[in-house]
Amino acid sequence: MSRTPQLPARSRRVARRHAVLPLAVAGLFLLSACGGGDPLADDDQSTQADGSVTVGSADFPESQIIAELYAGVLEDAGVETSTEPGIGAREAYIGALEDGSIDLVPDYTGNLLLYVDPESSAASAEEIMNELPDALSDGLMVLEASEAENKDAMVVTQQTADEYSLTSIADMAPVCGQLVIAGPPEFQERAYGLSGLEENYGCVPQSFEPINDGGGTLTVEALTRGDVDVADIFTTTPAIEEQDLVVLEDPENNFLAQQVIPLTAEGRLPEGAEDALNELSAKLTTQDLIELNQAISGDGAVSPQQAAQDWLSQNGYDA
Repeated sequence: MSRTPQLPARSRRVARRHAVLPLAVAGLFLLSACGGGDPLADDDQSTQADGSVTVGSADFPESQIIAELYAGVLEDAGVETSTEPGIGAREAYIGALEDGSIDLVPDYTGNLLLYVDPESSAASAEEIMNELPDALSDGLMVLEASEAENKDAMVVTQQTADEYSLTSIADMAPVCGQLVIAGPPEFQERAYGLSGLEENYGCVPQSFEPINDGGGTLTVEALTRGDVDVADIFTTTPAIEEQDLVVLEDPENNFLAQQVIPLTAEGRLPEGAEDALNELSAKLTTQDLIELNQAISGDGAVSPQQAAQDWLSQNGYDA
């Protein structure tokens, strides 16, 4: 997946966290003068001390929705939370975790593993989760992965699926030379892209059409108009259901599993927080992500925060 664009400057923390900082720091120095010791030592563990959690997100809507879900279930469990949406790419939000600016962020298992271990050959959900916890840098940790995932997929129209009897990428191999595949420009270079299709399925397309919108509206339009035959589109894209598109199965795991997973740092989450987040992960499904993405797009679109609140209310939380 390549949904996290490069980062703008980090957005401001919620004002209420800032408002108390000058007084808190002044008080700490007064205590230091009386009792000795460094009042700012181990500052990264401040969340553990005050029991509050700052939830960050990457700079795309689905990540912001999931961050709001995390904040909502934590509030429901009695944990004070604030959110810092739109931090940016993985490099940025991992840096924010490490420096204590945030305490929790949603991520995706496959791409997170490749970020911390570019040499990993794990592909299935089980393989990735067997490697991911130990591959993380010291101080970082993940909780339980959700079955909900958002991954790259080869997508065709129902007409194309019927014409070539396609249900999986393996079915493309005999006819691949007749097909035009569309995807982001980097699909030509990525291991899961053209080289992966050839290596795992023996599929070499007639041609490749680069469309620089990350599998978005332009890609969907090119597919439904018939300009291309197959497109790399993310599995939680609302247009898949809205346009009756067909996601081809991937039996060789060319595309890495990308389960939604909470990423945090050791000692940051107060008592009860991990259980609340793991319970959410167990409930959340890929279909939920599709519907949440639908809620923030098109006519009647709502904000990521409102979409998350609506889901929480419908699923037994006091949102």
